[in-house]
Amino acid sequence: MISELLARCTFPSAGTAVDCAVSGGPDSLALLVLASEAGCKVTAWHVDHGLRPGSAEEADVVAEAATRWGAAFEARSAHCEPGPNLEARARQARYGVLPAGVLTGHTADDQAETVLLNLIRGAGLDGLAGIDPARRPLLGLRRSETQALCQAQGLEPVQDPSNLDPAHRRNRIRHELLPLLCDIADRDVVPIIARGAALTGGVRDLLDELAAAIDPTDAKAVAEAPEPLAQMALRRWIQRETNADHPPDAAAIERVLAVARNEARSTEIGGGWRVTRSSQRLGLQR
Repeated sequence: MISELLARCTFPSAGTAVDCAVSGGPDSLALLVLASEAGCKVTAWHVDHGLRPGSAEEADVVAEAATRWGAAFEARSAHCEPGPNLEARARQARYGVLPAGVLTGHTADDQAETVLLNLIRGAGLDGLAGIDPARRPLLGLRRSETQALCQAQGLEPVQDPSNLDPAHRRNRIRHELLPLLCDIADRDVVPIIARGAALTGGVRDLLDELAAAIDPTDAKAVAEAPEPLAQMALRRWIQRETNADHPPDAAAIERVLAVARNEARSTEIGGGWRVTRSSQRLGLQR
């Protein structure tokens, strides 16, 4: 089983030191096992958010698995209070204490959920490309396979009850929308969505490369460029200069294009930033 799964993973070459985020769930435990079996020098990182009674004990599950597969183990705390946007806040807190470049156990099922979640949010190419495959060596695997691997290896993953809570939109996509789509299509749609995400990512990367030739502060150059390239150049420029986690939405970019075309003098783009035009130059102001 392990060799067949590894053939569809994207781990670095044997002997490479890698950090793995391991919550104790089946996907992350499979990540730890497969990274070790691939010959990598693995450090398993566990982060406790303190959201559930006994959550600190979950670190023991990860520590035992790390010992069994000869991996190093590091535990960190990043407490989050229950409330709105908990998933996003926990993710931000988690990555705040994890090392740069840490590998995660996202699977093809996570990819499909993410694409659908981004679609209903109104995302552009970045969102429809889904999860960046960099640092996600298990994207070619299914969640059922990581669960089967844990069972075959005698591992008992941590069960997170929040994964069943319909208050989280991702859970409704996982437990309601995806099964409905599979039923309507009369086939498993996860590979189809994942393949679409990969194709979209390729288009996005090509546009990125072509858009790099455009000076996004040159209003005339932006106004005269093909609109998809102008949009991409502006999105990347604004995200880079404002140090934002995500590029501005489509509506904000349309307003910036209006400024570049001299249809408006300036526009708000969110986050306390404004794009202005002066002497044929676009600029960013707080």
